[in-house]
Amino acid sequence: MDRLESMAVFVKAVDLGSFAAAAAALDLSGPMVGKHVRFLEERLGVRLLNRTTRRQSLTDFGRAYYERCRIVLAEAEAADALAADQLSEPRGKLRVTMPAHFGRHCATPILLELARHYPTLELDLSLSDRFADLVEDGFDLAIRTGALDDRAGVIARRVARQRMIVCASPAYIERFGQLLRLEDIAGHQAVIYRRLGHGLQPWRFPRDDGSVTEIAPAGRLRLDDLDAIADAATDGMGLAWLPYWLVRQRIGAGTLVRVLPQQPDYLYDCHALWLQTPHLPLKVRLAVDALAAGLPKFMS
Repeated sequence: MDRLESMAVFVKAVDLGSFAAAAAALDLSGPMVGKHVRFLEERLGVRLLNRTTRRQSLTDFGRAYYERCRIVLAEAEAADALAADQLSEPRGKLRVTMPAHFGRHCATPILLELARHYPTLELDLSLSDRFADLVEDGFDLAIRTGALDDRAGVIARRVARQRMIVCASPAYIERFGQLLRLEDIAGHQAVIYRRLGHGLQPWRFPRDDGSVTEIAPAGRLRLDDLDAIADAATDGMGLAWLPYWLVRQRIGAGTLVRVLPQQPDYLYDCHALWLQTPHLPLKVRLAVDALAAGLPKFMS
């Protein structure tokens, strides 16, 4: 007899509580269900079920074997689904949550290109700095920057690293002077990012010994929008600590200049997160692969 099929019959008999119920669910005869279970017991050389005319119960070994069978069957189904995925296209709605600016400038173009390539894929994108829950909010995928919470049942894959730099307008530097050391930041005005419900975000700088220096600069401008911070810095209102991808074009155009270019960049990890499942849906896998391939180009 086929061992995998016998495992499936055994699991169904345990789940439903009787051979008769399993037989009805699997469209088999009662004796055939018993034959599958006996095949496993004879092959293993140990009893799996204690059976009487009124009830059945798992032996200690049977309980452990039952759990293993469930894992094996789930993996077999996942393998079959993976093979089917190779012959099909991603279909249905893909719901993704991501930080607003990062999503708009970096992730959304990649996902739109994916949708152009697969006409059967629907995109439902939420660009918001609100922390969304994959389960409660019904998202297939989340993109997060920075440290992650240790959450059970969630898989995380790093898809990029975001460089943070200090920049200012040429007019500001001409007026207030060049910065030579990190400590010089304390003597300058800064345009500071502040999220609603969060404290002020310190600026972080890596040291050669692997430690990180945190600086809380002074500033009379506190904004919760990264584009507005870049605009204020361009207008000469102070230093700004921003992702390089956000100010790359301004630096290239000369409207912003990098401050302390000798200082190594602080790197924020960017992760894609999804719920742990025996089989990762094709639409999610393709989206994660596309982000991992495309995002580093925006970060450099």
